[in-house]
Amino acid sequence: MKTFVMKCGGSTLAALPDAFFGDLRDLQESGVRPVIVHGGGPAINETLGKLGIESRFVNGLRVTDEATLDVVEMVLAGRINKEIVRRLQQNGAKAVGLSGTDGRLIEAQPVANHAEVGLVGDVTGVNAGLVEGVMALGYMPVIAPIGIDAAGQRYNINADTAAGAVASHLGAGTMIVVTDVPGILRTVDGEKVVLPQVTFAQIEEMIASGEIYGGMIPKVRAAMNCLHGNVREVLIVDGAAERVLSRAVREGGLGTRIVRE
Repeated sequence: MKTFVMKCGGSTLAALPDAFFGDLRDLQESGVRPVIVHGGGPAINETLGKLGIESRFVNGLRVTDEATLDVVEMVLAGRINKEIVRRLQQNGAKAVGLSGTDGRLIEAQPVANHAEVGLVGDVTGVNAGLVEGVMALGYMPVIAPIGIDAAGQRYNINADTAAGAVASHLGAGTMIVVTDVPGILRTVDGEKVVLPQVTFAQIEEMIASGEIYGGMIPKVRAAMNCLHGNVREVLIVDGAAERVLSRAVREGGLGTRIVRE
């Protein structure tokens, strides 16, 4: 029984065609067990803006107080989580939406620089038994990255960090990051080609040389953040590519694999 964890941004997921969700259904029906962990930064920014709450970031982490956290939870665990579940069900898959607070699915503690960023959390534990139980009932878990501690305090968790932790606790060796690019590109003889595999050191070199630039830098760093614990590799793929997940799980040979060494 192959389990894989897929991380996707909320805005990327919303833009994906029905065929992507149909592919997830086909995988589920064939006995593969997908787990989805999603983000939702742009939708959170939009909702905060409508409510007149300023969005501030420190080193890529959203500065989060209780008022912001209410909105983060409302958007992630409410609107986006249920939108993904609906899309899956419309395409014949069986899905259940969960947030990290449900059943203490994602246990968290404050990040080291919490004095700067507020209620942002690091994952300390994952209730893998709950995820396994949902999958044993034949449902695909769709997880919103909100964390909780023993005292019941909620935390905003970076979706990449949450996905990597869920994958590690489930024993999934490969994480798939679905984005809107075909992988990490390098210019060879004036043409952009997808690198099949890169290491952390090569990525840092390419960022330093300017080969990885602009909006690609946070995407690549996010994928690197998914390499937690038992996760050996992260695969970056383009969600709009035909049957991208089936091909990634069964055949390989697409996207870019990021490995530590």
